[in-house]
Amino acid sequence: QVQLVESGGGLVQAGGSLRLSCAASGRTFSSYSMGWIRQAPGKEREFVAAIAPIRWSGLTTYYADSVKGRFTISRDNAKNTLYLQMNSLKPEDTADYYCAADNSRADDWPRLNYYAMDYWGKGTLVTVSS
Repeated sequence: QVQLVESGGGLVQAGGSLRLSCAASGRTFSSYSMGWIRQAPGKEREFVAAIAPIRWSGLTTYYADSVKGRFTISRDNAKNTLYLQMNSLKPEDTADYYCAADNSRADDWPRLNYYAMDYWGKGTLVTVSS
């Protein structure tokens, strides 16, 4: 019912930037809160950022403390696409980044079970070298 496809990962030097994209199928983008989850080697999945559904007025966004001020989550309604602009990348940002959609409040994302989200993409690998 819902398909999510991430792109934009790659290898970048510390201090560099990348922009991740997540193409959502159908009209899912307007119905679900969406966000980004990452999993570094040997680590648990962790919250990165989330954004409220399009059907809700206002652009409400939430960020993990570790990325606040460096990452920006946004959306393009016409393209039905979610983005994650990542600036000032650090080696500790190295991880598989997953786009996810969930029928829940965006402000609940910092407290969700990230192994039980409604929908996931296949992920895109971000590697930051020092």
